[in-house]
Amino acid sequence: MNRTWLEKDFYGILGVDENASAEDIKKAYRKLAQKNHPDANPDDPQAEERFKEISEAYSVLSDTEQRRQYDQVRRLGAGGAGFGGFGPGGFGQGTYQQQVRIEDLQDLLGGFGLGDVFGFGGSQRRGPQRGADIQTDLSISFEDAVRGVTTSIKVKGPAPCTRCSGTGAEPGTTINTCPTCSGRGVVAQNQGFFSFSQPCPHCGGSGRVIESPCTQCRGTGSENRTRNLKLRVPAGVKDGSVLRLRGKAAPGPGGGPAGDVLVRIRVAPSKVFGRRGNDLTLTVPITYPEATLGSRIEVPTLNGKVKLKIPPGTPSGKTFRVRGKGISPETGRTGDLLVTVQVAVPTRVSKEERKLLEDLAALETENPRSDLGRWSSA
Repeated sequence: MNRTWLEKDFYGILGVDENASAEDIKKAYRKLAQKNHPDANPDDPQAEERFKEISEAYSVLSDTEQRRQYDQVRRLGAGGAGFGGFGPGGFGQGTYQQQVRIEDLQDLLGGFGLGDVFGFGGSQRRGPQRGADIQTDLSISFEDAVRGVTTSIKVKGPAPCTRCSGTGAEPGTTINTCPTCSGRGVVAQNQGFFSFSQPCPHCGGSGRVIESPCTQCRGTGSENRTRNLKLRVPAGVKDGSVLRLRGKAAPGPGGGPAGDVLVRIRVAPSKVFGRRGNDLTLTVPITYPEATLGSRIEVPTLNGKVKLKIPPGTPSGKTFRVRGKGISPETGRTGDLLVTVQVAVPTRVSKEERKLLEDLAALETENPRSDLGRWSSA
């Protein structure tokens, strides 16, 4: 949306009544668009401009939500009688005497994207403001991530002034409420039709007056320094998670609350385990006899070893679930340990082993590739 919403009567452009139906608006647009299309008026230098104006009016009035917003702005501007008060001379040049406070229009017009038109966009702040956040990274081991750890992080940047504790005032002195704005941080300025709010010129929008600024931070309340902050990393934290230390960053201007320190966690991979949610994954090699005859093997967990039964005839790549041996987060379900077995093939064998394997191969009665035979003629 732009200023044309305030300066143009889209209903008048299309030649329809304000209560016209969507179908009437469509018919009027088609008739005017056909009549004023530049291709139909090659010798008329104004045809293209008229066509753009008609298309703009239709694009607003044919959209239910935009039409509703447009009508609301018209009603606020001139009691439903058009925009006579918004002529070339600016606001308040018509006969309207009613004052409308800009605060009452912020929710409506600000939501329409008209804050910059009226000068009360996001840059207009009142009173104390929240301080900026600081971002940093912390690298931890896989074991610390799954078990949790309390550690310290080094943060460099704005911090509360050590002399005034972030108040901006010299210790022992007082901070007074601004007498001009009564602590609101803004003052009203009448501009005919509207009453605009602007930052208080006396206190700069903070709502307070410091008679004796801190000699160390010169009244800002903050100073750049390096600090060591304690951080508790909860059990089960994931790589890429962001932990927040509230109120540990830059103090807010005008005595506002301090920002937060945002710590992004970087988890180093484990040499043994993988992770899938709260489940741990583990790949364990087994021998051919263990896979064929079955066995009981030891597998590691986060808290010692457990026995895992391998049934006879276990194929390579089969995964077993050891319940409750995964990650135990502070909130949520405890995961399991997922053990995948892989049959290990020796790269070197002795003469005796080779002889035994050859005898075993001679005794084989089943061909593991028999199912592939039906594809040989394809």
